[in-house]
Amino acid sequence: MTIKRHNVTLYGKKECCLCDEALEILQKVQASVPFDFEKVDISDNPEQLAAFGLHIPVIFVDGVQVFKYRVNENRFRALLKTQ
Repeated sequence: MTIKRHNVTLYGKKECCLCDEALEILQKVQASVPFDFEKVDISDNPEQLAAFGLHIPVIFVDGVQVFKYRVNENRFRALLKTQ
């Protein structure tokens, strides 16, 4: 049985304290549960800014939005264990 390596994307902006908190949790989890990670700064992208605006950070796992504003570490770990 192979374990799927998930793709995680964090949409946020610089100087966003909630984005920094979310990033810390994602990095903490990534140290023990490997996943592919991308951080996207929405500041210079009008479409992303319109889509997410003040609702950041927004975290997607495998293209599905799973968190907005705050990341629940235990729930995030559970999501990564699913295939």
